[in-house]
Amino acid sequence: QVQLVESGGGLVQAGGSLRLSCAASGRTFSASAVGWFRQAPGKERDFVAAINWSGSSTAYAKSVKGRFTISRDNAKNTVYLQMNSLEPEDTAVYFCAARGMAYSGYAGAYDYWGQGTQVTVSS
Repeated sequence: QVQLVESGGGLVQAGGSLRLSCAASGRTFSASAVGWFRQAPGKERDFVAAINWSGSSTAYAKSVKGRFTISRDNAKNTVYLQMNSLEPEDTAVYFCAARGMAYSGYAGAYDYWGQGTQVTVSS
């Protein structure tokens, strides 16, 4: 069992930066792949980024590649999403999710989810 709690969201101007954190509890977190997803009002939950259990492999959606960086610190049971050059289109609720196998860009593949953190980017 893994429990996830996101933090770090907020209101930022376009061009600004935020760092989201996904803090986990549970013995298996360090062996879990983690993904970040986002959901804007009235839209589906979209893949943003993912990282494997060791941090040696990552993946990004095309819309955020080069602007966002996913990383993890297994000693702290935390995964981060550094978001730079934010755009109004990045406004959404951001969720982290975990699964005990390789990462996936498909939300349905993840077993555990956090409650989400709101990111709002003003123009």
